[in-house]
Amino acid sequence: MFGAIEAGGTKFVCAISDEKLNIIVRSSLSTTSPEETMQQVFKFFDSYKGIRAMGIGSFGPIEINKNSPKYGYITSTPKPGWRDFNFVGEMKKHYDIPVGWTTDVNAACLGEFEVGSAAESNSCIYLTIGTGIGGGAIFNGKFIEGFGHPEMGHILVKPHPDDKFEGWCPYHGNCLEGLAAGPSVEKRYGIKAQNLDSNHEIWQILAYYIAQALVDYTLVLRPERIILGGGVMKQAQMLELTKKQFILLLADYVEIPPIDQYIVLPSLGDNAGIVGSLILARQNL
Repeated sequence: MFGAIEAGGTKFVCAISDEKLNIIVRSSLSTTSPEETMQQVFKFFDSYKGIRAMGIGSFGPIEINKNSPKYGYITSTPKPGWRDFNFVGEMKKHYDIPVGWTTDVNAACLGEFEVGSAAESNSCIYLTIGTGIGGGAIFNGKFIEGFGHPEMGHILVKPHPDDKFEGWCPYHGNCLEGLAAGPSVEKRYGIKAQNLDSNHEIWQILAYYIAQALVDYTLVLRPERIILGGGVMKQAQMLELTKKQFILLLADYVEIPPIDQYIVLPSLGDNAGIVGSLILARQNL
């Protein structure tokens, strides 16, 4: 058996799979304090014997450098109580098994790369646009990582001419996350995104920001596929709006695959992260 955790800022998803990564059982629990949340995590996994390896995809930023004394930590997160939390260390205290460790978006990227929308590709980018914005990239089967992991949600973007919102990111204000993540809608209008009409101007504005980011990623990394997940992309109109803005902004500067094959939704849906975490567990056995 393999174990997996998709650790999000709002909820943790824990799962157990068989050797072929078929999910046997899964559970979702609220992300509260580290003490309360981890107590529930241990309670879940303690019920199953024979787990051979664990994969964790966590909200971040996290430390992925194995030579760092803080490897396995959640680092500079604004999530109260979780800053400098030794996630891998706590798991290792309870379970003497290999633990794979990466970001939640890297895990989702891995799931889509192996068995999802990018399964036929050698490279892809996965971007989640929801409560926050984060991205992961895989090229030739390997995550793009260096001194740390990518923070694709915090690149700077040009303001939309009709958007006077100054952004809500506590670090950068009007970065991509500050302008286009789900909470930015409520902070602009005082109403949640899902309660706005599909013809509301905000969707064009968000598509403009997202498309700018996709152009940047395209020019720097030249992936074969870009996969867009998260709550904002569940708005039925967002994919087409984003593709249209992307085509305008790219302006035929470089060649890309056919647009309907290049910018796509995750075929694994909300399961991308937990499936990727299970794959990560198997890879680290």
